[in-house]
Amino acid sequence: MEQKKFDYTSFIGMLLLAGIMLWWMNTNKPEITPENTTNTEIVADSIAATTQNSLTESTVVLSDSLQQVAAQNKLGAFAKSAISGKNGTSVLENELVKLTVDNKGGQITEALIKNFKTYDSLPLYMVKDKNASFNINFGTTDNRILNTADLFFAPTLTKNGDNQVLSMKLKVSDSKYLEYRYEMKPNEYMVDFSIRSIGLSDVINASNTINLDWSLNGYRHEKSMKTENTMYSWFYYKTDDEVEYLNAGNSEIANDVDWVAFKQHFFTSNLLTDKPFNNATVTSTDLVLNAEIDTVFTKKYELKTPLALSGGELNYNMKWFYGPSGYNLLKKYEGTNLDETADLGWGIFGFLNRTVFYPVFNFLKGFIGSYGLLIILMTVVVRIIMSPLVYKSYLSSAKMKVIRPELTALNEKYPGKENTMKRQQETMAIQRKAGVSMMSGCIPALLQMPIFFALFKFFPTNIDLRQKNFLWANDLSSYDTVFKLPFEIPFYGDHVSLFPILASIAIFFYMKMNQSQQANMQAPTQEGMPDMSKMMKYMIYFSPIMMLFFFNNYASSLSLYYFISNLLTIVIMLVIKNFVIDEDKIHAQIEENKKKPAKAKSKFRQRLDDAMKQAQEQQAAQKKKK
Repeated sequence: MEQKKFDYTSFIGMLLLAGIMLWWMNTNKPEITPENTTNTEIVADSIAATTQNSLTESTVVLSDSLQQVAAQNKLGAFAKSAISGKNGTSVLENELVKLTVDNKGGQITEALIKNFKTYDSLPLYMVKDKNASFNINFGTTDNRILNTADLFFAPTLTKNGDNQVLSMKLKVSDSKYLEYRYEMKPNEYMVDFSIRSIGLSDVINASNTINLDWSLNGYRHEKSMKTENTMYSWFYYKTDDEVEYLNAGNSEIANDVDWVAFKQHFFTSNLLTDKPFNNATVTSTDLVLNAEIDTVFTKKYELKTPLALSGGELNYNMKWFYGPSGYNLLKKYEGTNLDETADLGWGIFGFLNRTVFYPVFNFLKGFIGSYGLLIILMTVVVRIIMSPLVYKSYLSSAKMKVIRPELTALNEKYPGKENTMKRQQETMAIQRKAGVSMMSGCIPALLQMPIFFALFKFFPTNIDLRQKNFLWANDLSSYDTVFKLPFEIPFYGDHVSLFPILASIAIFFYMKMNQSQQANMQAPTQEGMPDMSKMMKYMIYFSPIMMLFFFNNYASSLSLYYFISNLLTIVIMLVIKNFVIDEDKIHAQIEENKKKPAKAKSKFRQRLDDAMKQAQEQQAAQKKKK
């Protein structure tokens, strides 16, 4: 067998090729960087990542499981609300009001009243920054006590025609839940609100009391916090078909409550129910302890009431009202009596405002754009209507002036205390023959008093005047300021208002003119009787000063009314005195009356004369005995 020879040439070629390969591999060796890894490293990283992801997923699953266990332990049947619940809000909004409802608690956390501003031109909120709370506290069949304010509701916002509907559900399951349902209509402050439970009869413990708690800290909205808080902010509630109010610092238990109103000066937060609350506790607390420091809130209002189950379920139809407390608006809600929270005064004062002054004001409002001019024109109308009373008073004054010499002669004819009864009898006889009655001068003044007090309520509570300017006053519902004092005067304030000054000056001159008239009305001062003329002189100066101090912090519209009213009264008095009343004719008429046979005495007059005669006889008997 032939052996194969060693091929040196091929061997050397292979060595050269091997050398070239080694050189090439060395010169083109890749750098090991994060961007350029070997296949082995990539595979290793993939394995590590897969392992880490698997661990993370296991941790999440474990965390969710722990969360579910914790929620189940804490909330029982309502654990679903905690696990699936999310933070967030829903908005209901129309042309008048904007409500923001939070998923947590399903409650209103912002209530913005549009088209109105605060005294310092900020948006006007009734609810904001957790100043209000709405909560239902209830027990479950597994012995847990829960609060809806702590739980998450699932929101669903839909439309019902033009109405916006927000359903907030606190779920046990998709078929079992507690629902708050809000429905807002266009261009309406009143919002429908219902509370109902579905399928919770085996979840809610009927043996435990279900309590509804609603509270609100009222924000300050007006320029004068003192006026807003002390005179116009009240807790109103309708119980047994009567509207009641609660003073600050008090708490009451009421039954058959149809609605409650957390009323501030011009705005109110109301909750109405179709199923009356029983054993409801209403509370009002004054939050202004120091007017220099407590400048944000006025009062705290609270309603605590148990809710009744029907067939093991909750079912209440209610309404929310966040809006102005103006009489013209609230009277539209017929059958609710919400208009009584407008605070027009009680009795005859409220009657006059509702039947006379508001109709007149609303009529004039349709023709006059300036509310200051409207007040002036309204004052003219009122004064013209009242002018017959002024005339009647002046006529009585003129008659008394004519018979005054005869009355003075009685003091000389029957001197001394022992003749007091006799003088009074003779005085009344002269007045009766002359056709003069002391009451004829008092009655016109008394008839004007209801108008005075009615308007005292009308102007400061009329929301149409809020933030309306006239001359130097920038808000007719609050005081005007022409000068800011560097200090505060007790009972006066830290500012100077011009309208009260003008009103006080007008009152002074009116009382000055009226003094002579009243002097004529008075019979001559009898011995042992107080001198009323001196008291009247003091009142001429005391009344304007009292007016100045009291009205300096009051609505400028009211001071404007009193200023114009007194000016007009002065003019009317001058016209009656100089152009209407003829004292010569009055004197002649009195003389004719004296010639006529005396009229039969009324029963009241007869009883009065008998009583005076009896007193006179007793006085004579005592004198004789002594």
